[in-house]
Amino acid sequence: MAGPGVENARRYLAGQAAAGAGWWIAVFTSDRVRDATLGDLSPAWLVGPDLVLFVGGSALAARGSATWGWVTLAWTTAVTVGLWAYALATGGAGWGALAMTAAVVGTAAAALTLALGRLPTHWITVGPFAFRPAPERAPGSHLRHSLQQLVVFWVTFFVAVPLVLAAVERRIGLRWSALDGPVVRVAGIGLLVVFSGVGIWSCLSMALRGEGTPLPSATAQKLVVVGPYRFVRNPMAVAGLAQTTGVGLVLGAWTVIVIAFAGAIVWDALIRPQEEHDLAERFGPSFERYCAEVRCWVPRPPST
Repeated sequence: MAGPGVENARRYLAGQAAAGAGWWIAVFTSDRVRDATLGDLSPAWLVGPDLVLFVGGSALAARGSATWGWVTLAWTTAVTVGLWAYALATGGAGWGALAMTAAVVGTAAAALTLALGRLPTHWITVGPFAFRPAPERAPGSHLRHSLQQLVVFWVTFFVAVPLVLAAVERRIGLRWSALDGPVVRVAGIGLLVVFSGVGIWSCLSMALRGEGTPLPSATAQKLVVVGPYRFVRNPMAVAGLAQTTGVGLVLGAWTVIVIAFAGAIVWDALIRPQEEHDLAERFGPSFERYCAEVRCWVPRPPST
């Protein structure tokens, strides 16, 4: 009997098959949908193979065929690469490229689940990303390593990636005018400044009181329940979500904000359970009491 993960994968694929068929109907009945998703591309060259390999493949995979799951994934990936190349070259078909990117992610997760019986979330925290206590070092060394990690993370995810996403939005015509204006930018700067302070405070607490770093491969040797950790269990995740949202508001890039929330959902669903399992094994009742007193995402005043 299939487990809940496989059943959910099959439901997703059935929904994807229906959505694909509905999209093709819309393409041939609405100029607006065709222009937004295909640009000047003629749908005639794509409709046949896509109905077989995407719509039909998703439907067959939904019936439990892992082979058709991989076939659908291969086709979806190829179409997505092609649409992105076209969108970046011409400035058209931006919504189609985005929709197919989402389909690749969903199809990959479903295909893996069908093949393995469950989504292999444990693959995320293996090798260099496995949870391991930090080696014995002086507090200053822990702090130096933590700040270095913070700088790399911030430059990558609060500067480089958002700038690329904002440029792509402009190139493929997906800018949202509601995010343009001084009020939005001031709000973004406020979020960025306030929660950057929270991020630095969390990093200091982790390094100096926890004797570790934010990285899972050199995590804190001691349970950290001081600083911002008194108010919320994952202040760095909360800060990262708010900081990325702030950057998105400053740049007027809605895709940055969407990816921030999507990343938070993925982290909460796939990585946090593994992290908390590791903490429960290492700190036992102390961590259980901490979880009972402090929320994961929503801060509240400490009980003591």
